[in-house]
Amino acid sequence: MSTPQPDASRSSEDRCTPDNVLHARTGTDVSPEDVVLAAGRDITPRNLEWARHKIETEGPAALDKLLP
Repeated sequence: MSTPQPDASRSSEDRCTPDNVLHARTGTDVSPEDVVLAAGRDITPRNLEWARHKIETEGPAALDKLLP
């Protein structure tokens, strides 16, 4: 059985996975430290508090929104 080949006439944009279906998490809980590091910030009490608030308001998606 042969595998289908991508249609050469389709643009590369048609073959890309849309951002809304990509996921960064592995199913584990998101910690404030994870969010701080994903934002490129240093782990400080102020940044940890910011991350806790972000997780409370956005849920685990807070981390997904920060990662490319």
